[in-house]
Amino acid sequence: MNRRSFVLGAAGGLLTAGCQPPPGAAGGFTGIDMARGHALRDRLARGGDALAPSVVRRTQVVIAGGGVAGLAAARSLRLAGIDDCVVLEMEDTAGGNSRGGEVNGIACPLGAHYLPVPGDHARAVQDLLEELGLRRREAGRWRYDERHLCHSPQERLYFQGAWQEGLLPTQGVGDATLAQYRRFAARVAELSRAAPFAMPALSVWKRNQPLAPIHQALDAMVFDEWLRQEGLDDAHLRWYLDYCCRDDYGAGLARVSAWAGIHYFASRHGFHAPGDASGGGGGGADDREGVLTWPQGNGWLTQQLAAPLAQGGQLRTGSSVLRIAETRHGVEVDVFHHASDSVERWQARRCVVALPVFMAARVVQPLPDFLRNAAERLTWAPWLVANLHIDAPLADREGAAPAWDNVLYADPTPGGLGYVDAGHQRLDPRPAPTVLSYYQALGDVPDGRRQLAEQPWAQWRDRILQSLAVPHPDIAERATRMDITRYGHAMAIPTPGLQAFLSQIGLQRLSDQRRVLSNGERVVPLPTPATSRLAFAHADWSGYSVFEEAFTRGHAAGLAVA
Repeated sequence: MNRRSFVLGAAGGLLTAGCQPPPGAAGGFTGIDMARGHALRDRLARGGDALAPSVVRRTQVVIAGGGVAGLAAARSLRLAGIDDCVVLEMEDTAGGNSRGGEVNGIACPLGAHYLPVPGDHARAVQDLLEELGLRRREAGRWRYDERHLCHSPQERLYFQGAWQEGLLPTQGVGDATLAQYRRFAARVAELSRAAPFAMPALSVWKRNQPLAPIHQALDAMVFDEWLRQEGLDDAHLRWYLDYCCRDDYGAGLARVSAWAGIHYFASRHGFHAPGDASGGGGGGADDREGVLTWPQGNGWLTQQLAAPLAQGGQLRTGSSVLRIAETRHGVEVDVFHHASDSVERWQARRCVVALPVFMAARVVQPLPDFLRNAAERLTWAPWLVANLHIDAPLADREGAAPAWDNVLYADPTPGGLGYVDAGHQRLDPRPAPTVLSYYQALGDVPDGRRQLAEQPWAQWRDRILQSLAVPHPDIAERATRMDITRYGHAMAIPTPGLQAFLSQIGLQRLSDQRRVLSNGERVVPLPTPATSRLAFAHADWSGYSVFEEAFTRGHAAGLAVA
């Protein structure tokens, strides 16, 4: 038995024999009120008096949904000189999959936990970062505030019984594995030169034109099939690529398209094989590949976006959208307020529908064909985020020092993606309690959504602690609390054919007007799914969920209705 087999065997033993947490490891489900979504569904099913509004209000623009896209739409409206708007959000806090929370007084992410330093295609995101003071121009170059850049060490992998730096398996692998790393790096570089990959993807979509032929070919097959055709069958490479797909898309290389698998690297920093002069290892963390992160993850960004809306009374939380209807003179939006168990109607000139596609398809009347088709075409991955408070630093197996992002090779927890340390950015070097945010992508787990809804909190807790006990033998002793956030439809999965489908939907525009916003930004309208009075904005319309996509979609939709 080799060391890797021993480690995996030990993990299996833990899953059966148990590593029961002490009584102090309390917690529960938090962050997302899954019952609210079901209440919305039930009220829609009842119809009649259950949907009758008790009051009518008026505004210029309604934004349905307070996730990243909805918050971005509100910001772009403000920059265009429109403050008369309302943002309607079902949960008690805005931010969608980019919200933050705290456990025992320590801030932590409830979803997305970092933002890569944006490239030139993400102009709206760059402008946001400048507005928030996160970047500034010095001597003709853009500089990012180092307090918000992820500190070193950034990443490590628990592999063959020890920690190694970086997430690409390198310690003790053979020449054949290294050769496949180099071959994959070369293919990513070749494809990047042949056709542009960008983040956000819609920035390179051409109006009234299909995807580039190379993108079409990659989009037509699953990533696993493309790797087989390329002769890339090394187990370590395939594990790493599968991890990357699950991390960004919620499902692995057997489900996502080859376009998505290549896009992960080509739209950002490429893929760098160990020993490459360009540095990095499989997209390691050199100076060119910095990420911005905060203790509460991307919740820091959404808090900045939501704060002025809350102060101005434009943000209405605990509000589920029941109906969005275009009328002769504008738009009607009916909203259910969970706290008062009442319905109100908003009348507006236009509406930004910043809801997930499956929700938008339930409430928009009449239902546009492109929305119906998108709802039928898309699939979504359920996710779980477990925030684990530990009262002191963990004991470590041998190898690399503790890092911000910590991943287990062949994690025994289904869909496990490892954890980030919410205390990593703390400048005080003295040991202290912290929160570890453990992620599970359940897009490949059979019946994962039902399990997420029905399995007791303690079952999730125990399985996660048992997995983490492999590299951290004292995890049960150190754990004091675990709060778990569940996302039944966390993100769209970029399955084969989806990019070709969505790129054609996204070729409508409400306006081709070019303008200059109040912050000096020169706006070139981007393709936005739209009807005469509705503009649709959500990462779903890009086919995968990352901050750059959601923010750019919302920014463009806000300008489309301004």
